[in-house]
Amino acid sequence: MEKIMRLLEVTITKYKSFLTEQIVPIEGSCTRLVGKNESGKTAFLEALSRFNYFDEKDSSYKFNKTLEYPRTELKKYESENPENNLKVISCKFSLKAETIDAIIQDCGENVLLETTIVASRDYNNALSISTPKVSEKAFIVNYILKIGIPEGHKEELAKIENVNDFCTYLSSHEETKSIAETLVKTFSFGNLKEQSLLSKYLMKKYIEPRIPKFWYFDEYFLLPQRIPLSKIAGGIVDNDFTKPQLEISRALFELARIDVKKLITDNNHEAYIAELEATSNSITDAFSDYWSTNSNLEITFDIETTANDKYLNIRIRNTKHRVTLPLSNRSKGFIWFFSFFIWFQKINQINNMILLLDEPGLNLHAEAQKDLLRYIDEKLTPKYQVIYTTHSPFMIDSTKLHEIRTAYDSNETKVGTSISNAIEEKDKGTLFPLQAALGYNLAQNLYISENNLLVEGVADLVILTIMSDLLRNLGKESLNEKFTIVPVGGLDKVATFISLLRGNNLNIVCVLDTFIDQKGQTRIRDLVFDKIIKESNVLFFHEFTGPIKPAELEDMFEKREYLEWFNSEYKKDYEQIDIKKLSTDKSIIPQINKIIHQDRFNHYRIARYLSQNISTIHDWEKSTISRFEKLFITVNKLIK
Repeated sequence: MEKIMRLLEVTITKYKSFLTEQIVPIEGSCTRLVGKNESGKTAFLEALSRFNYFDEKDSSYKFNKTLEYPRTELKKYESENPENNLKVISCKFSLKAETIDAIIQDCGENVLLETTIVASRDYNNALSISTPKVSEKAFIVNYILKIGIPEGHKEELAKIENVNDFCTYLSSHEETKSIAETLVKTFSFGNLKEQSLLSKYLMKKYIEPRIPKFWYFDEYFLLPQRIPLSKIAGGIVDNDFTKPQLEISRALFELARIDVKKLITDNNHEAYIAELEATSNSITDAFSDYWSTNSNLEITFDIETTANDKYLNIRIRNTKHRVTLPLSNRSKGFIWFFSFFIWFQKINQINNMILLLDEPGLNLHAEAQKDLLRYIDEKLTPKYQVIYTTHSPFMIDSTKLHEIRTAYDSNETKVGTSISNAIEEKDKGTLFPLQAALGYNLAQNLYISENNLLVEGVADLVILTIMSDLLRNLGKESLNEKFTIVPVGGLDKVATFISLLRGNNLNIVCVLDTFIDQKGQTRIRDLVFDKIIKESNVLFFHEFTGPIKPAELEDMFEKREYLEWFNSEYKKDYEQIDIKKLSTDKSIIPQINKIIHQDRFNHYRIARYLSQNISTIHDWEKSTISRFEKLFITVNKLIK
């Protein structure tokens, strides 16, 4: 299901450790905020939750300048801003197709001139939303075409540029007065002295109701093992029964559709126990696919009656060992998972929601954290945008490092917390979970040496290794053995990989396909500018392929050679490709893709074919040998 609005960017300032304004890009599916303890990760989620919390009645999710404005600056702020209207947090959203189509249906084409809006919340908890930029002229033209206007008025109406004048003109002529009345009523143009009437109409009808709500969950929302029913019924919180415990307990009873007040007065508890156990079984079944640690656990309930109250006791039964234990005696990880599912079911039917998870699965084992990560990616992100904080390497998907943001609390008293993309972070402690995640993923098949040649994928590694051996056997210069060829898993991960390895006194050289998107090229340029990698250490295949640009590794071969291997390897998959169909001055891969009507074929199969048949290939083109020799000579000059 498509999100109703997408959060694009968050701007936060003057909130707890955020002393300076921070602009944080947000990913469309999942944004993963990494940082050390007390770095400001939780503060960022807290501020977001206060922007538009899903439960408007919960006063704990309101801004409070006394408690949350940076303490060292509070007195100055109070004296300089008695109105207390500083915008703490601003969110930029993009309107989705459903909203844009509805506006077009209502107002016509070319009326809405921008599809992003900014909404802000200040320390008074007042929400302000930017009015969308519109073309009132286009609206007027569309409206005239839609309803029809008497001929005698069209020439004058064509000169009108804004809605106010349009309504005034229609009202001042007897034959168009009824049209004016309908227009004003339909689009709520009540006070014609106001400006931006059309923008305000669109904002009230289409934008304000669609601003997403935020849902926040942390380790404090854990289900207690013993729930006092009188406190649930009365909404009572104290030192023994906290507000988060009250909320999660209420969520359990709401899911089971149990009236707590009736349960207190009823002496027959069996029906209630059955409802609770049915609810528990439903929840347990829902997350069983994502709880591989122990599949032998189930939840049981009983009602305890005392002189002053009734309590719901929650126990865990181990079906393998046939024992039951109080909930608190089980692992915190299991309790967190079960509590999370209860709380999540409470809001599961609300589509327009952004999920904020603070240190999810902190007490889970590494394998269970991987299960949770899989649950987030498979079950949550298709329906919701998710933002979560972590400092665990097992809560980081090393294939999605572009979704990482890092939080770092500067030692400078006037700077505070800063949030940046992973590749921009310089603090080793902050980068550690990312490095650990990357290392965990690569440790089984990759050895990082002092001199590393970064390439896009495994196919590049295989081909460069084969060609280096071939040139060595021909008595020509091959790749220096001090280099380790490192496949990084895609061109888009090169910049992140370089950034994460800095500070380890390693020599990094890249040989890459030509960037075809500006974003990747910019990231590499920024690394060079920040002196993270030397510009001379970033090589591209088009530097060795002559006129072919953009170029890929496969363009280092003559087209005859590569096409012969492709036809041999894919003879059962595609018809043989005639070399006459290929242009000599263009990259071969896009041309093959176009001929076989595929977005991409498996390049590794060609690399594998070459490795299996290298001994039978004797007709190497001199130009191919020359290109690879020039490449290896250039790379070898960069040895450390």
